[in-house]
Parts: sequence; C-alpha cells; structure tokens
Amino acid sequence: MPSIQAHAHGKSKDDEYDRPFEGYPDEETMEAEAAAAAAAAATNMTRPTIIIGDVPLADGAILPTASMSTPGTATPLSPYQQYRGWLSDVVAPLAEFIDDAVEPREHYLDLNEIAEGESGSVFAAVLNPSTAPKLRLPPLVKARDADELMAARTVLVAIKSVAIVPAGSPKLVDLHRELVLMRGLGHENILSMDGVYVDLREDSLWVRMELMERSLADIIGLVGEGLQLQERTIARFASDILLALEYLRSHNIAHRDVRSDNLLLNKHGVLKLADFSNAVQVTREEPMRSDVVGVAFWQASLPCPLPPYNALKVDVWSLGATVWEMAQQDPPFADTQQLADRWPPLRQPELFSPPFHDFLRRCSEPAASRPDPSDLLKHSLIVHKACGRQVIVLLLSQCMAIEKLLQEGSAEP
Repeated sequence: MPSIQAHAHGKSKDDEYDRPFEGYPDEETMEAEAAAAAAAAATNMTRPTIIIGDVPLADGAILPTASMSTPGTATPLSPYQQYRGWLSDVVAPLAEFIDDAVEPREHYLDLNEIAEGESGSVFAAVLNPSTAPKLRLPPLVKARDADELMAARTVLVAIKSVAIVPAGSPKLVDLHRELVLMRGLGHENILSMDGVYVDLREDSLWVRMELMERSLADIIGLVGEGLQLQERTIARFASDILLALEYLRSHNIAHRDVRSDNLLLNKHGVLKLADFSNAVQVTREEPMRSDVVGVAFWQASLPCPLPPYNALKVDVWSLGATVWEMAQQDPPFADTQQLADRWPPLRQPELFSPPFHDFLRRCSEPAASRPDPSDLLKHSLIVHKACGRQVIVLLLSQCMAIEKLLQEGSAEP
C-alpha cells in the first residue's frame, strides 16, 4: 500500500484523520461539495501518492521507501565522451531520444522509490527549479513546468530507472519500440514518456513521466474497504479511456493491453492510459495481427489455434471488461476461469441503468459489429451519466482516507 499524506484543505492532517471514520456521502452530495470546492479554489494537493509500475503489487503490500542522494558535482563537459565502450554501443539505438546535454541527477532531486516492476524501479523526484530550463522536453511539458515554478510550486515527476548492462537487454529493445511508436503523440488521456537520460553513476536509463496518484486497479481494490464506485463515476472513467482510444485510433494504433493496472489517475482526476509495450501500429487496410498479447480476462475470447484478429477492434472489448470489473470488483471470468464471447451476468444487475447494460453489451459485440471509440463516446452512458471531474478528485481523497485507516489498523498490536 502506498504511503499516505493528507491534502491541504485548510486543516491539519491530524484534524482531518483523528476523528472517527463516518463513511462517505452519496454522489449528489459529493458533486455539491465538489462544486463548492472548485468555486473556493480550495483543492490544493501537495503530494501525489503513487504508483507507476509494470506489475500490480499484491493486496496489502507496503511500498518500499528508499532515498537516493543527489551529487553536488559539476555536469560533465560532454556526457557523450563518457559513453565509452559497451555503454556507447548499448545506448546507441536510443540516441535520438536521449537528452545527452544534461546529467540527470542535477535536474531531478530527492529521489524516493515508490514502486518496483519487471523493467526497473520507479522513483518520485523533485524537479530542480534552477536547472529546469536546460532540459529538453516536449513544449507543453516544458510550459507546464515553467508555470508551476513561476507559481513557486514544487514540481514532482516520476522517474523510471532501467538498468543498462553490457549484453544489452530486451527491456531496452521494448523501450525503443515504445518511444518510436509514441514519437509525436500527445493527448491528455495518454501517459507519455517526456524525457530520457543516461545516469552514468549507476549505468541506468532514466525515463521521466508525469507522477500519477494511483492506478484504477488500486481504486477498485478499495471498494471492499468501503469506497463507493458508482455508475456515474464508472462512466467518467470510461469516457477518459474512450478519448485515449479514439486518439490512438486516429493514428491506427492499438494498445492491446487495456486493463485497470494500466490506467492511472493524476491529481486532477484525469485517467490516463499507460504502458505501450504491447501496442502496435497498423494500417486501416491491413489491421490484422495474430500474436497473443495482454491478459486473458481483459481480452476477447478467440478460438485456438488463434486466427488473425483485427487489432483496431480489441481495445473496445478490453474497455468493456474494465467497466465490468469496476462494477464487480473483479475482471470477467476470473471466478470461473472459463472465457466466453459475452460477459457473465452482473451479480446485481438491478443496481445499474439500462444505458449501462447496453454499453457493456455493445463492447462485447463481435468484432465486425463492435462500435469504434468515437461511436461509444456518443453513447447515453457517457453523454448523460458521467460525473464531473471534481467528483473524481474527491474520490482520490477518499482513497487516501481509507488507506490511512487501514495503515493505522495494521500498525495496532
């Protein structure tokens, strides 16, 4: 479980959490509170709390915390002069993406490990305000950093560290493929890789990303602890996913691994699609693929041996599986392990509206008749049911409160 820190709403952390937990209001009350909070400009999150990782943590796991000091030595005159021998050969395929003019430890300070995945550790880091202008970043990211620093706010980012070894690594090959695929792409609902650096101290590659609050899987996991995930909230999350998929479709890109672990929320309540290691770019004329990727519970059921499938159609099915998961707290077919070409019945179908059931049904249509993301964005569930963004921000605060209580309960003798 991630470490928790209270948001600043004019109350101390002790004031906010020492009183008994009284449950949460219904969604209408939440929206009223959200509107009041927005009008008063009182939402001021001071520290994101989680997690960008390659694999989900086990339930109840506590993230390790480690610190990494930042050297005070001067930047080497030419980092490329230090990429000698094997190091130069290994990073050469990534050269066009690497910001070779900087020593990353001088620009990203106070690194603290927040997650560990198959491809490396992920750290939260503070952007050095005195050296930020020297970084080579996408224009929108650079402008956002400048605005935050101008307002005297601390800029927190995520740094994924991938080890560089003399023999090379499939992780670097996958990273290169992701960088090539995502070159020039940018969308509010897609988590991008904003900068790539070589850390000469530990022979590792650093990838800068936006620091996110938590994954959708983390939120779903708290439903059993008292969190309410109502239909209108699910509709807002589905809308964000559809916007990401619509953008990818415009570039003929299929993500092929849409699921709750790869959907991350930022402090503004915006859900973003992450991890493009299984993504592929095709053409509209030739969209067929035959390789097996993703996780079965979120993938369309296909006969064996696997026939060619339309890569541009699989993400909508995975979206439907994720919506089903948000409603049931488990992905479809997880209990029976028997995949099918339609979703299992919901346990309490009466809790959900006809538009919700219709949306799920349409996501599981056969590929030939399955709607595109742009079609589903016009669905009544998305147009008429999705809650406001501030409700999602309040939901994040509720997650933090529940995790605080869980931590306190586990610490008691």
